[in-house]
Amino acid sequence: MKRHSFSFTLTAEQQAQLQKLLHEGNYRPLHLPYTRAAAAGPDCTIALYLSGKCLVQGSGAADWVTYVLEPEILREVRLGYEAVLHPEASAPHMGVDESGKGDFFGPLVIAAAYVDPALAKAFEALNVRDSKRVTSDRVAEQLALDIRRLLDHRYSLVVIGPRAYNRLYARLRNVNRILAWGHARAIENLLAAVPDCPRALSDQFGPKRQIEQALLQQGRRLQLEQRPRAESDPAVAAASLLARAGFLRALRELQEKYGCAIPKGASAQVQAAARQLVDKQGPQVLLDAAKCHFRTADAVLAQLHLNRGALGPEGAAVSRPTLRGRHETGALRTEG
Repeated sequence: MKRHSFSFTLTAEQQAQLQKLLHEGNYRPLHLPYTRAAAAGPDCTIALYLSGKCLVQGSGAADWVTYVLEPEILREVRLGYEAVLHPEASAPHMGVDESGKGDFFGPLVIAAAYVDPALAKAFEALNVRDSKRVTSDRVAEQLALDIRRLLDHRYSLVVIGPRAYNRLYARLRNVNRILAWGHARAIENLLAAVPDCPRALSDQFGPKRQIEQALLQQGRRLQLEQRPRAESDPAVAAASLLARAGFLRALRELQEKYGCAIPKGASAQVQAAARQLVDKQGPQVLLDAAKCHFRTADAVLAQLHLNRGALGPEGAAVSRPTLRGRHETGALRTEG
């Protein structure tokens, strides 16, 4: 299957060269938010974002990258040579990623996915990519379904539901420590299925030692790596899609349980939905439906002339940088 989407991070010099190329060449300018330059090319669109990321999409994207971007801007051949340039990406390892961290409603979901050379090739054919680059929930869930079919038992999913999340946050007072615990459990669960896996990779969200300390005996034999933008790795990209699909499934379950809309994020729309939910069920419902340390909870309670005291000890936690304590294991669901 031919890929129709490519992403590259450009240096400042490369960004300037690309802007000049799009301005002076035979391209139709486009106005896209958060871009330095954007244009329509031959059967593709090219967008250079303020972050320095260049995104090329469309049926002609591969040809434009091969015949324009690589020789004129990158000055190196990458497309088709990923396995040569980054052999570690297809070597046996697992990737770990999460979904729901920035969403008021719903759980925190952490996934781990295994990759070897054959699976890396199959993922490339499916165009498996970081879930943040998949704008459609339907497409993300279909990709996750295809990934699960390919992996069979070689993935794991840890779902920290709102009640358990709030209990953990009340004790740990630090989101990164909750993430580290969840990453460690996802790694351990997947090691039960692929005990010979030599390495685990995740995005860098905090000190690596937080995950290492949470790993059990088997996991401590694993080589653990963290790096920024790890989602470019096929195993981490697969994990990001599995986690997103698990989070979306959990939101649907909440909607069915409470009979009202449960939106993503932490917007004004989310506040309105939470206010409606509290009106129907009472303030304690937030402990079972939402991450109560979010400022969204304060806004919703204030609009209803309530305060955090209505949530009890587990919903009244105030964030602190660190808090020593034991890890909690109850009320969590795992798959894999």
